[in-house]
Formats: sequence, structure tokens, C-alpha cells
Amino acid sequence: MNFVHFATDIAHVSGFSALGLFIGLLLAFGVGRYIGVRWLPESESERTSSGLLDSAIFGLLGLLIAFTFSGATSRFDYRKEMVITEANTIGTAYFRLDLLSVETQPSLRALFRQYLDARLEIYQKLPDLKASEVAWVRANALQGEIWSAAVKACEITDSVPTTNLLLTALNEMFDIAMQRTVVALEMHPPTIIYVMLFSLALISAGLAGYSTAGTARHSLTHMVVFAAIIASTIYVILDIEYPRLGLIRVDSVDRALVGLRKSMEKI
Repeated sequence: MNFVHFATDIAHVSGFSALGLFIGLLLAFGVGRYIGVRWLPESESERTSSGLLDSAIFGLLGLLIAFTFSGATSRFDYRKEMVITEANTIGTAYFRLDLLSVETQPSLRALFRQYLDARLEIYQKLPDLKASEVAWVRANALQGEIWSAAVKACEITDSVPTTNLLLTALNEMFDIAMQRTVVALEMHPPTIIYVMLFSLALISAGLAGYSTAGTARHSLTHMVVFAAIIASTIYVILDIEYPRLGLIRVDSVDRALVGLRKSMEKI
């Protein structure tokens, strides 16, 4: 279950990364001011050209934050949509069990209920890796059991339309489960994006400190606010990228699967 380990490794360090970035921004600001005090250009033209360069870098940082935040939000919404899609595919396959002979239905329905319980536990148990991995293994094993039982039931029913409808629904149900796994692992920006984001933030802080070197005093409040805003924004971006492990979560959308599970008790 590498995707859970991968996601959790990143998510667990997001808070420490944000704190480290906050401290790094303060240090970069101080270093920038220290350098500026000693090598600040005296001519007005040199200061103007430096200001233009600073503006370009700050603009690039703003664009990178905006695009990264927008992408994280889009993926957050897509993950919620996938939960709804999985609920629909499981519900469709479950209701198509009515097409089978009566004597083959009870065992398959019981397997479906166990499978849905396992699928729910995979995400509800996070960030408990061991419990989540146990549920993931159980869900995969139940997929095989459901398929084998469905094939045998279709042979007993001996109906081509029933076989096509049921097995197609099962394929879709298993496919969406795999897609959610792939999304959790693959649908994140490359690491180099975060490296650039952190690097640009530190460079921007250094330049901000450098630009204050021309004043006798600088505002400590502005420096702290700048560092806090940048660090907290990047933390939120990381939190949205891994919505099962941080403060921002998609647990509420699981109500679709929970509601489906309750409806299975009535059938």
C-alpha cells in the first residue's frame, strides 16, 4: 500500500515544513537586510533597477502560489467527486444482484457489505497506517471473492444479459477503487514545484530584507506578518493536497458511502 505511506510521509511533515519555512523566512529577511546595509547601492538608478528585479521575483512567487493553490483546490473537488462515483458504482452493482437466482443472492450481498465496510475503513482509519493498510488488503481480497462468486452465480442463472450487466458493473466498481488509489498517489504536483515554491519564498524574503536596508529602522511586525502569511498559505496548499490527513478533510463526502451501506441492510 505504497500510496498511503507516500501521502502520509508528505502530510506529516507539512506542518513542520511550514514552521521551518516561517523561521527560514525570518532568517532570510534578516540576512537580506544585513547584506543590504553593507552593499546597498548608493545611486538612485541602481536602486530603481534592483526594485524592478524584486518586483519580478515577487510577481513570480505570487503566480506560483496562485497556480499551486488553484490546482490543489481542483484536485480536492475531484477527489470528492470520485467518492460519489464509487458510491454510485457500488450501488449499481449491488442492485443488479436482483437479476441473479434467489439462492445465490444472500452470499453475494454479504460480500458486498463486507467490501463496502473495508472501503470505508481504508480512509476513515487514516492517519492510522496499519489499520488502513489492513482494510486495504481486505478490500482487495474481497474483490476477488466477489468476482468469483458472481461468475459462479451467473453460470447458475445461465443468462447472457444478466452476466453482461452484472460483470460490467463489477468491473466499473473495481476500476473506480483503483482510480482512487492512483489519484491518491499520482495526482500531486511534482516535488520540484514545492522546491521552487520554498526557494522563491526564501529569496523573496531576502530581497524584502535587502530593500529595507536603506531605512534606519524596519518594522518587525511587517516582517513577521509577511513570513506568517507565506508559510500559512503553503501549509494550506499541502493540507488540501492530502485531505485525509490534515485539518482540511473530505470525510463529509463519505456520507454517500455510509448511506449506501445503511440501505444495504434493508435489502
